[in-house]
Amino acid sequence: MKALVLTAYDQLEYLDVPEPSVGPQDVLVQVKACGICGSDVHGMDGSTGRRIPPIIMGHEAAGIIVRTGSSVSEWREGDRVTFDSTVSCGHCRFCSQGAINLCERRRVLGVSCQEFRQDGAYAEYVAVPQNILYRLPDGLSFEHAAMVEPVSVAVHAVRRVPVGLDDTAVVVGAGMIGLLAVQVLRAAGCGRVFAIEVDPRRRDLALRLGASEAFSPEDTDVLSVLRHRTEGRGADLAIEAVGIPATVALAVAAVRKGGSVGLVGNLAAKTELPLQAVVTRELTLYGSCASSGEYPACLGLMARGAVHVDPLVSAVVPLAEAAGWFERLRRRDEGLLKVIVRP
Repeated sequence: MKALVLTAYDQLEYLDVPEPSVGPQDVLVQVKACGICGSDVHGMDGSTGRRIPPIIMGHEAAGIIVRTGSSVSEWREGDRVTFDSTVSCGHCRFCSQGAINLCERRRVLGVSCQEFRQDGAYAEYVAVPQNILYRLPDGLSFEHAAMVEPVSVAVHAVRRVPVGLDDTAVVVGAGMIGLLAVQVLRAAGCGRVFAIEVDPRRRDLALRLGASEAFSPEDTDVLSVLRHRTEGRGADLAIEAVGIPATVALAVAAVRKGGSVGLVGNLAAKTELPLQAVVTRELTLYGSCASSGEYPACLGLMARGAVHVDPLVSAVVPLAEAAGWFERLRRRDEGLLKVIVRP
């Protein structure tokens, strides 16, 4: 089969590779669409330590089952499916509690690190265990279904934070996850959602997707504006979707006393915490990792049009041309958000 292989750091090659083997509990999926994730773009240079070559990356995908393992009974050839990016064991303490993202034997599709290696979906076929499969709603395209993984990350982040009807929320960073979080917060009942983003195109997109207002921290005193909009209190909650010291500090400063901050961005491995503000204002911080069983809800939100992903898709391209699009994404070419590849 053909696959896009990270053969060395910063080197992607379109190669012939062996078709993956299918275990008793696995299915073989013919990949119809796979999104290029920012974690792959950031990680292919070795900086994260989670893309050790050689590896077939890719974990945001959808396709058709073409073969089933001997112990698979609930799935058939021809089923239209997507699958979780997390390969969970289903048996450990965390899995038994429904926290599959914290699985003690957690593996991630398209990731290779010191602990494990799991080829992903930048390929014609990928083998996945049946316990991470989800059936696609009728009418949902493969390209849109491949977006369910980032949607699930945003949904999980919002679910981690207490959200009340008519709450005021702030989303710091209107990249992919931030733009999805804006929509999810609206669907969860927030009365107002403010987006903070330096890129004017992304601010405009945030407004189209449901943000009440969008501000640039470079030319607006964001905290003063937020206090004015909230009678001096601050927002009820914030979702931080960048993960650098300045944006974490901004998210903490943006919420009211007793407010909540969801931390989903993690570009920086470490950051200073404004400890005194967190303690004296009795704030609650919620870390959010991947997702934990939200795929069915996300597929429903997408199928009903409660969450729109089409405005976030910048291009759909053949897998043979994907390496060039990785470079464009790494250069942050103007206007690019999500690129979907078709093997």
